[in-house]
Amino acid sequence: MERKNRAAWLVLGLPLALGLAWITHGNGVIQNDPDRNISIPDELTIPMQVQAAFNETHVYFRYRWPANRPHVLHDVLVYQDGEWIKKGGGMPGPNPEGFHEDRVAMMLDDGSVPGFSRYGGYIAIGAGVAGFTSEAPEEVTKSLPGTRIDVTDWASVKSPETLQAQRQAGYFLDLWHWRGHRSNPLNLSDDQWIGEKRGGDSGTSPYTTNWDKEANAPKWMFNPETTGQYALRLDEIPDAQVGPDSPYYLSDNTAVAFDPDHEWKNGDVIPRRYIRQTEGSRSDIKVQSKATWKDGYWDVTLYRQLDTGAPTEDKILENQGLYSAAFAIHRNATGGRWHLVSLPVSLGMGREADLQAVAFSGEQPEWGNNWKEVTLFYPGQVNWPLLISQAHAGAEDIEMGTPVQARHSERQLAIYGIEMEFNDEIISQWRLTLIAGLLTMFGLTIGLLSAFPTRSTRQKGERS
Repeated sequence: MERKNRAAWLVLGLPLALGLAWITHGNGVIQNDPDRNISIPDELTIPMQVQAAFNETHVYFRYRWPANRPHVLHDVLVYQDGEWIKKGGGMPGPNPEGFHEDRVAMMLDDGSVPGFSRYGGYIAIGAGVAGFTSEAPEEVTKSLPGTRIDVTDWASVKSPETLQAQRQAGYFLDLWHWRGHRSNPLNLSDDQWIGEKRGGDSGTSPYTTNWDKEANAPKWMFNPETTGQYALRLDEIPDAQVGPDSPYYLSDNTAVAFDPDHEWKNGDVIPRRYIRQTEGSRSDIKVQSKATWKDGYWDVTLYRQLDTGAPTEDKILENQGLYSAAFAIHRNATGGRWHLVSLPVSLGMGREADLQAVAFSGEQPEWGNNWKEVTLFYPGQVNWPLLISQAHAGAEDIEMGTPVQARHSERQLAIYGIEMEFNDEIISQWRLTLIAGLLTMFGLTIGLLSAFPTRSTRQKGERS
C-alpha cells in the first residue's frame, strides 16, 4: 500500500510540477533593464501615413504619425542652487522628464545599395552599434556592411580610398532627418547620409551647443524683448505648456547673450541647443509651410530639389525614376535606437510603386487623401551580422534574396526583436523547462513501475 501511495504522488505531482514550470516559463524575463540598454515600448507597432509629390524642380514628402503630446525640447540647462545642470538627451526608453525631441527620418536609395530594397534599415545596423547591450566601447552609429572588412567587427573599417570610391559609385543612403527642436524652429531638416557611419552633408549643421566651458554657464538666454521671458520654467514643461507654437528655442531672433547677473531662480530652463541657418549641401532640405502637432498627430512636409548638385551626398531623383525608401520616428521623448521603423517601400516618381510621387505643376502640391499607409515597428536588438549568421533561421532566405516582407509581418519582427533582447534568459528558461520535462518523464516511469507488482511478487502471491 505504501509503495502504491508513493507511486500515486509521483504520477500526480510530477505532471503538476511540469505544468507549473510551463505556465511560469518566461515570467520575469521580459522586463526593462536600463543597465543593459533595454526598454520595451508600450506599443510595438503604430500606423504612419506618407505622401509624395514632385514638379519640375522639387520633390515633397508629407509624413503623419500619432504622438500623445509634442516633445520639442532636446536637452536643456536647468538652474539649481547656483549651478546650471544638464537634463535630457538619449537614454534607454523615454526620458522621464520629457527632454527629448520628436523626430522623423527617411532613408532613400536609388538601387546602388544591395539589399536595401529588400531589408531596409536592417542592413544599416552593424556590429557594436550604440544602444545595444553589446555596444562597442566607442560610439558606433549606423553603417553599411560593405564598409567593413569583417561585418562582425565594428572597428574593421575599410581604407579611406575604398570608402571614397564607394561613395563615388553611389554606395550610400540619403538620410532626411527632421528634428522637433534642433531643426524645425527655422523650418529646416538636417540633410545626412549613411555610409561607413551616419554623417552630415558638407556645410553647417542646423544647431550648435549652448554652453560656455570657461564660464560654466550658457552662452545665450531668451531675449525678453522678443519672447517675453528670460527662461522657460521646469514645472510648465510636463504639462505641455511648452509646444511648437510657443517660444521654446534659441535662435538669432529669440536669443541674446547670457546675463550672469540676472536674478536666476531654481527651475529656470534654457535650451542647450542654439538653432541656426544651415549652409552648403546640408541646407538642401526644408520644411514646407510649418510642421504642426494637432489632435494627437504630427504633420510634417519636407522638400528639396530633385537634383541638389551633390551626387556623393544626396540621391538625385528624376521623373519616372524608381527608388526605395524606409521611415523611422522618435516620439514619447525617446532617442537613439528606441525608435519605430518601417520596412522598405518602393518609391515611384510619376510611376507605379508602393509610394507613388504624383507630378504637379506650380509652386507646391495640393495634398489629397492618397496616403500610403505604413506600419512602424520596434526593431529591438537585431543587427545585420545576426541576420546573416547561422543563429538566424532565415539567413538562407537572405542569402537567396528573399524580401523580408515575404516571410514576416511587422508584428512578428517586433516580437523577434524583443526575443533578441532577452535571448540568453529565454534559452536558460527553455533549458530549465526541458530538464523539468525529462525529470517528469523519468518520475512517471518509476511511478508506473512501482504501481504494478513485479514477477516475483506475483509468484509469491500465487504460491500463497
